[in-house]
Amino acid sequence: MIQIDIQKELHGADGEMVLNAAFTIKEGEFVTLTGKSGSGKTTLLRILAGLEDAKGEIKVEHKSWLDDKTQLAPQKREIGFVFQDYALFENMTIEKNLLFVKNDKKLAIQLLKLTELYELKDRYPNRLSGGQKQRVSICRALMKKPKILLLDEPLSALDPKMRNTLQNEILSLHKKFGTTTIMVSHDPSEIYKLSTRVIVLENGKIINDGCPKDILLKTQGSQKFSFEGELLEIKRVDVIYIAIVAIGQQLVEIVISENEAKNLTIGDRVNLSTKAFAPILTKV
Repeated sequence: MIQIDIQKELHGADGEMVLNAAFTIKEGEFVTLTGKSGSGKTTLLRILAGLEDAKGEIKVEHKSWLDDKTQLAPQKREIGFVFQDYALFENMTIEKNLLFVKNDKKLAIQLLKLTELYELKDRYPNRLSGGQKQRVSICRALMKKPKILLLDEPLSALDPKMRNTLQNEILSLHKKFGTTTIMVSHDPSEIYKLSTRVIVLENGKIINDGCPKDILLKTQGSQKFSFEGELLEIKRVDVIYIAIVAIGQQLVEIVISENEAKNLTIGDRVNLSTKAFAPILTKV
């Protein structure tokens, strides 16, 4: 059980704010922190890791990591941390990057085989693809068999196919090693696929907390689907108007009315939803 009740003053996207988060996490859960940029997600992750200070309390299995008298050093916390930028030692081979954390060759080989990196164990990071580097980073984070694995948007720089592959590997490793995993992500499909629980932050406050289905599959009326995207262009073709919307890494064309076209501006965040087979585009 992880008990978190912390406060920290931050400069967020909308100015000064206070990160104020109180919640508990059960052992073995896969929790995703999500919300708008600047809402405090990564800061919360770094506070858990001991990389930033804060007021309040953090207890892990009744052991205090943070309180009025305690600020446990990062190296004494049983965590593994995977960053967006891999943070590998460029002068070490893949295998040595893992053994630097803990001199356990049997575990290193096990992890490299699980992630299909064993044949590349003598290569240096500069000879790896982005996906391979992130695999190494995940393996390295698991070398101490941490109780808590922290993932800060670990797959955000990868293409969709590689993201899907590594999502499967992260889930497999999470289950195999029995870690409690806390991830920051903005990707709805990734969140739905990996998480047992989703916590939504806004301006430093928790505004929603529940299972992925309840958080992500909210609909209005009889909608069959709803996606959020960015309006890139509105063009007129003969007597109709077509809106070009970016949803994730895909571009979608939607026929809209003249009145809708007048009320939308390029760059707007929009919701694309459908009732039966008639798409509806509304400004967020």
